[in-house]
Amino acid sequence: MLRHIVVSLRMGVEIDIKELINGCINGNRRSQEILHRNYYGKMMGVCLRYMQDKDEAKDVVQEGFIKVYNNLAKYDHSGSFDLWLKRIFVNTAIDFYRKNKTLQNIFNYNVEVEDVQEPIDENSSIGTLKMLSTPDILEAVQELTPVYRAVFNMYAIDGYNHHQISEALNINIGTSKSNYSKAKGNLQKILINKLETSNEIY
Repeated sequence: MLRHIVVSLRMGVEIDIKELINGCINGNRRSQEILHRNYYGKMMGVCLRYMQDKDEAKDVVQEGFIKVYNNLAKYDHSGSFDLWLKRIFVNTAIDFYRKNKTLQNIFNYNVEVEDVQEPIDENSSIGTLKMLSTPDILEAVQELTPVYRAVFNMYAIDGYNHHQISEALNINIGTSKSNYSKAKGNLQKILINKLETSNEIY
């Protein structure tokens, strides 16, 4: 189903998504600028979850938009454009890890699941999340190591299963599961620490 999107122009107008995409495919600079402006913030948010800092995220966003423009003709309008767009940026972030040999060596370090699992208090985690702002949670995710951050984002937020993660990051399924387990434990500790620090301030 085709949808309308509201773009932030001076007068405020609604543009059919198909019309906007066709304009981009035909090289219309105005259409490209509208698409970029309308989705830049959302895609920056996606990339910030994967990258260590804003500079890295900006590089990934820039590369992601290049891929979007090069592949728009392949979008068949059968599914959500937002999800199609998001997947490109997630894949671009994953490509960042693939190109970084140091990070890839870390990903390839295999650890058995039972050696790294820690008990997670799910109720405590949910309660902590409700008491923290979105920027606090994003900052906490960024504090995870690159390995844990990538696997956590892919599995918990972006809907990949461990088989897909293992293929994308060139690791085995057991390593993906162990990294996710450790990521959850570390994230809970970071979030609780942030909450305790915040309470001390106030």
